[in-house]
Amino acid sequence: MGAQASYRWEAVDAQGRAQRGVLEADSARGLRDRLRAEGLTPVAVEPAGAGTAVPRFVPARELALATRQLATLTQAGMTLDAALGAAAAQADDARAGKLLAALRQHVGGGESLSSALDRYPRTFSPLYRGLVAAAVESGRLPDVLGRLADYLEARIALRERFTTALIYPVLVGVIALAVIAVLLVYVVPQVVSVYQQSRQTLPWLTQALIATSSFLRATAWLWIAAAAIAAVAFALAMRRPPFRDAVHRTLLATPALGRLLRSLDTARFASTLAILVASGTPMLRALDAAGSVIRMRPIADAATAAAAGVREGMPLARALAATRAFPPVLVHLTASGEGSGALAPMLERAAADLEREAERRITWIAALVQPLMIVAMGAIVLVLVLAIMLPIVSMNQLIR
Repeated sequence: MGAQASYRWEAVDAQGRAQRGVLEADSARGLRDRLRAEGLTPVAVEPAGAGTAVPRFVPARELALATRQLATLTQAGMTLDAALGAAAAQADDARAGKLLAALRQHVGGGESLSSALDRYPRTFSPLYRGLVAAAVESGRLPDVLGRLADYLEARIALRERFTTALIYPVLVGVIALAVIAVLLVYVVPQVVSVYQQSRQTLPWLTQALIATSSFLRATAWLWIAAAAIAAVAFALAMRRPPFRDAVHRTLLATPALGRLLRSLDTARFASTLAILVASGTPMLRALDAAGSVIRMRPIADAATAAAAGVREGMPLARALAATRAFPPVLVHLTASGEGSGALAPMLERAAADLEREAERRITWIAALVQPLMIVAMGAIVLVLVLAIMLPIVSMNQLIR
């Protein structure tokens, strides 16, 4: 028996209704015979790999837009097959359109939406796929898609605010390093060579500048190679749990940066837990899924410990407080939500508060770093200018 291949097919049943899907068969003829045996009249059969390949990854912004469109269309009463087709036709991004069309093919072939999403793990996170699977089982797909769209849009907005706040400091740093490198490697040697030809005793600052410039010119490629090797070694070491845990603990212990990272991770945890609880996911499963989105290992371990406490019968707020890793605002609002029976809204409120706090911190850090970088760059340029000008001053004094 030969190797089977995947084929896309379209057919018409006895009532004249169109059906489509993707199936494996030995050949196109064999698939046509199989469809006829099932009472279908084949209209088109082609290899699944024919035409443009389906992209395995779609950017987060396009995924959020597609999710919002699917939520709107399904909430309006449109069937999932029709909603996928309409969203694919409306997609501005070609990759999103192709992916939605492929999902429609899989769903039309008899697969569930969650199974179709499992084919594209690079685009659809485990959280996304798990929520859709639970929504399909409970019949709440339109509502869950709407919550997913809200979640994705909020994540994108938060990331964009942080990126905007960091653009200026990063640009200043890059430009400063480039200017200093050009001065030391190209400008300073040409200017200082004039002083060396005069055979006068140069000030110690000028001598130090000449030595630094010569050293950098002679070892520039070695420094670049060392930096590349260090970056690769660090990336490989971060794959080892003990080293990664030590780095994360160090980052969280840093005064300003640690509180920022803690706010970001706990906000991500709270918002994820809120959408899971609101979607009807059991608490233990929701805690496991929410803990998987945490990036800092000490906080992720605390979430695991909190889940273990809940499994033993502790209230969620008490379990979170016992870890001493989560901010008081999250613990207090969780306790209020458990007491009032409105846990999901309270978790959403906690996430919003933590996100605002993180945004304030990143704004404060950016506002502090910018003048510090400008002052540091000015000091370095001042040293370079003094090192160049001091010999001139000395020569003028000798002439007098």
